[in-house]
Amino acid sequence: MVKGIYCLLLQNTACTIIVGALGPVTFTPGFHVYVGSAQGSGGLKRVIRHINLNRNYNRNPRWHIDYLLTNENFVLCTVVCAQTDEKIECLLAKKLNGTPVPFFGCSDCTCNSHLLYYPDKPLDQISQVFYMMGLIPNIKTIIYPYCGV
Repeated sequence: MVKGIYCLLLQNTACTIIVGALGPVTFTPGFHVYVGSAQGSGGLKRVIRHINLNRNYNRNPRWHIDYLLTNENFVLCTVVCAQTDEKIECLLAKKLNGTPVPFFGCSDCTCNSHLLYYPDKPLDQISQVFYMMGLIPNIKTIIYPYCGV
């Protein structure tokens, strides 16, 4: 299985969502980028799960990102992924320079967050950071009308 790293680019309206053990989290309208790792046995197939989850709001959330993907205020716009065997998810999250949503998606590491907020669409910045880290980004647009494409 192909292993890698990925970013989910979501656009959202203003909302407050109860995110599992984190409790209520208030989100500013704009864009959020979730940084994930696909180093497990399924590899980058994990990204397909995220896409399918965003299209089927009736599923029960398991991880922090699932609470956004199953919420109608969030739309998955774009996925950026790259093949790598290195565990560099935390480094990528730090290099993206967005405003962190505290404690989101990082319960298995020492990072402040793996979810970053941006007022404007940060797709160019994501691509630049991937290249800067020696990764070749594979960009897949998921939905057009809502995401300012």
